[in-house]
Amino acid sequence: METNPTRVCELIVGLPAVRVLGVEDVAGEPLAVHVETRGPRPVCAACGGGVWFKDVDVVVLVDLPAFGRATRLLWHKRRWSCPSSRCRVGSFTEQAPTIAPTRGVLTDRAARWATIQVGRSGRAVSDVAGELGCDWHTVNDAVIAYGDALLEADSDRIGQVEGLGLDETLFCRRGRWRTQHWCTSVVDVCGGQLLDVVQGRTAAAPSAWLAARSDEWRAQIRWAVLDLSGPYRATFDTMLPDATQIADPFHVVKLANQRLDEVRRRVQNETLGHRGHKDDPLYRARRLLTKAHERLDERGNTKLRGLLAAGDPNGEVRMAWHAKETIRQIYDLDGPDTANQFVTELADDLQDPDACPPELNVLGRTLTRWHSQIVAWHHAHVSNGPTEAANNLIKRIKRIGFGFRRFRNYRIRALLYAGKPNWDLLATITPR
Repeated sequence: METNPTRVCELIVGLPAVRVLGVEDVAGEPLAVHVETRGPRPVCAACGGGVWFKDVDVVVLVDLPAFGRATRLLWHKRRWSCPSSRCRVGSFTEQAPTIAPTRGVLTDRAARWATIQVGRSGRAVSDVAGELGCDWHTVNDAVIAYGDALLEADSDRIGQVEGLGLDETLFCRRGRWRTQHWCTSVVDVCGGQLLDVVQGRTAAAPSAWLAARSDEWRAQIRWAVLDLSGPYRATFDTMLPDATQIADPFHVVKLANQRLDEVRRRVQNETLGHRGHKDDPLYRARRLLTKAHERLDERGNTKLRGLLAAGDPNGEVRMAWHAKETIRQIYDLDGPDTANQFVTELADDLQDPDACPPELNVLGRTLTRWHSQIVAWHHAHVSNGPTEAANNLIKRIKRIGFGFRRFRNYRIRALLYAGKPNWDLLATITPR
């Protein structure tokens, strides 16, 4: 058993090649551990000659908590000077990356631990900073530095992709008028992997991201999944011309529900002259109308038909409801040929201005415009569900952080939590 108190203290500190000089224990203050490096005298990096000892700088580093207390590591860093008058180095300070990186405020092990806590476990930066007893920026800077290096080192994270999905999510609101700023999630929908997050929801940023990939990588993508978004469609048309575009089924049905709600609100105003009140039949039916018909029990079905009979004198809302249910049937059909004929006939019927409300005419034109993307689902049965799942994880990080102001922080945190990097590489990377 080890009996040397100094050696026991060094084992507890747990840093390689350091000598513990002493420990300060002041009530109400972090525990202070004084250390210096052990090893042979260095040589000049420029001329290779011997160096002279010049002085010592005490650098205070935030370390991992010890025995339930915040801890500071006081590193007595030696400064050396080259005695050769012809050497361009002059003086230099010793470096020990195992203790702390250059200009680091956290020790190396504390920074890696904080990156795991904030990145993989999804903890708030303020929570980790409180545990370490330091400033928010100290922890955040370490997470960004180590997280960025980890993502760059994990070259296998973006592997072979068969299906690529794009979807927008709100980044932040800025300014006096709380202007919305969006970002786009790039997701491997077949592997359930968040690949990256880019700024904006226009075609420019995702197109630039795809352009940065190799031609071979883009050529292997067979399915390009999107909501009914013109910019994303332009992205796939330009960057993935050989991929089959698929309109996400959820967003197609959601669009039908939106048109149904527009009809309901218009009929409400035309018949009663005001927006829906809690006792108005159509207002009471708003939830039942958007619910799937097979999920309505006998009582709910009877209630819905009674409310429509009372508040829909011309049957326009009923027709929009039937149109929504018919669109849902697209995804119950067998085979793309049947779906192709079904969507063609449905779009033509909805565009009849004499038979359908104007809102359904617009819906019919949308079905015509997105006809091939809607039918393509029957070829691959691939949706943007994994993209929505990744967005849910990103939104969780936003809630934990009470929002973000800088996109770089937002992107790194999202990729560390939802991007599934290889965390085994964290022990091998060198921070920027």
